[in-house]
Amino acid sequence: MPDTDHVVLLDDDGRAIGTAPKSSVHGPDTALHLAFSCHVVNSDGQVLITRRALTKRTWPGVWTNSFCGHPRPAEPVLSAVRRHADFELGLTLTDLRVALPLFRYRATDANGIVEHEVCPVYTAYTDDEPVLNPLEVVDARWVEPEALAVSLEATPWAFSPWLVLQAQQLHLFETSSRERRAS
Repeated sequence: MPDTDHVVLLDDDGRAIGTAPKSSVHGPDTALHLAFSCHVVNSDGQVLITRRALTKRTWPGVWTNSFCGHPRPAEPVLSAVRRHADFELGLTLTDLRVALPLFRYRATDANGIVEHEVCPVYTAYTDDEPVLNPLEVVDARWVEPEALAVSLEATPWAFSPWLVLQAQQLHLFETSSRERRAS
């Protein structure tokens, strides 16, 4: 995404109160702003996890959900999700649904950079193979949800804090892939 992108700033009640350059909002005193996360599943019931680019300002090189990002001012969140899916991973999504509409978190990485977001969480499906944008993602893997759940519990420090928190609230990682395929 261009470095000139702006994000939507929010008040404590989650109402838009302005905008700011994306490059200015992630620091030691990050303002609350609008974001989103997306978990992509394929027809085999596997979930796509990605490893953030080493050049990312927050949580570089950390494994995380399929992708996440920020809607631009006046951009519908669903449009932003589709835009990021294409830009970061070359994916076309189907069955895009909100799973956690009110997800919100604040976390500080090892460098003191703070994420402070109202971040609706989406699920989607694709059978596309990801084409990684190296500015965003250095690795991607399709994994069984059960294996991801075990890894998140055993080594939460190896994953983004938002993925760990989302997994605690999503049932995506608890349902066996066989059960999903049968439904």
